[in-house]
Amino acid sequence: MTSSDLLFDSRPGANPDRSRLRNRKAVLGQINSAGQMGRAAIARSLGLSTQAVSNIIADLEAEGLLIERGAQSAGRGLPAVQYAVNPEGGFALGVEIRPDVLLTSLVDLGGRPRATRRKVLTDLAPDKIVNQVLQLRDQMLRECGVKPDRLLGAGIVMPGPFGATGLSGQASDLPGWQTIDVPALFGEALERAVVVSNDANAAAMAERFGAAQGLTDYAFLYFGAGLGLGLVHHGQLVEGTFGNAGEIGNLPVMTKHGLKPLEQMVSRVSAQSALAAHGPLDIDALDRLCDVADPDLMRWLETACDALGQALGVIENLFDPQTVILGGAMPALILDHLAQGTPLPKLSVSNRPDATLPRLQCGTSGRMTATFGAAALILNRAFTTQTTAL
Repeated sequence: MTSSDLLFDSRPGANPDRSRLRNRKAVLGQINSAGQMGRAAIARSLGLSTQAVSNIIADLEAEGLLIERGAQSAGRGLPAVQYAVNPEGGFALGVEIRPDVLLTSLVDLGGRPRATRRKVLTDLAPDKIVNQVLQLRDQMLRECGVKPDRLLGAGIVMPGPFGATGLSGQASDLPGWQTIDVPALFGEALERAVVVSNDANAAAMAERFGAAQGLTDYAFLYFGAGLGLGLVHHGQLVEGTFGNAGEIGNLPVMTKHGLKPLEQMVSRVSAQSALAAHGPLDIDALDRLCDVADPDLMRWLETACDALGQALGVIENLFDPQTVILGGAMPALILDHLAQGTPLPKLSVSNRPDATLPRLQCGTSGRMTATFGAAALILNRAFTTQTTAL
């Protein structure tokens, strides 16, 4: 079996096989969290025998997933050899499909993006997009000199909702994809483990290495074409029964024209619609308009801040997050304006005198946060086991 098989194989098997897989992931995850560790320390932390840990480390070293990082003295006896995750030992493919563009990234085992690609989409047919993903994957592997067998898996993210629902057919979703078995489609084409998630969830995971570092409970408002919400509770994504938790774009908010869906007031599609007189606007064009304080954009921002304030109260009172983070495919200047200009609801459980974090803040992962988050879904799976070591 390859390292990809051993990390992601979920086929039924005998208990010893499943236990070995869980223990391997537990050891790898423990070392990744600590930065570097010795055998005895790993054994103590996981409740395994030192011999069992030694055997696992030998396997992981042979597969290139771990490397030695010197020795550390712990008092009497020989210094303990330290082991660390080898960034070159494996790579994750991140794929983000938006209604207008395809974004891909190749991320090493240390979480560092090694290559990215962007391709404008004119045809959303699933087979066309799969072929483009394969082409971009091959380009990035060649560019980085990575052998295909080092690819652990692929995270695929896209706007929701998943499946045919009452929210299907809106401007921010992917027409024709509601009845597609996305994991099977990409799994068969890539011949690797595939994790599928909505873009807001992936962005929330990516921000664990940014503004949410060290946090366990937070919300992430993601600007794609529309607006999505990623929720992290106790360090885990809140995904819902069918992966559609966080479809906040249809939350009704009060405007001077009555109730309207939040996404019609706060999203890139909303901004482009309000600024239609300027012609077609991409993210860079929106950035330039914000830089010169365009009056039409300033008026849109005023109404967007008011609507976002109403949504913030709902998010805080329902989920009690440590903070709410803004990010995604929107210029940093606009995100900053929203973060600073949104009125913070007084009637909120988050309106606390002892708060140590801002209630609303900008993320740090940039426009490709969901793309990097897609790869992070694979890395998280590599380092995380749902059960304790046996």
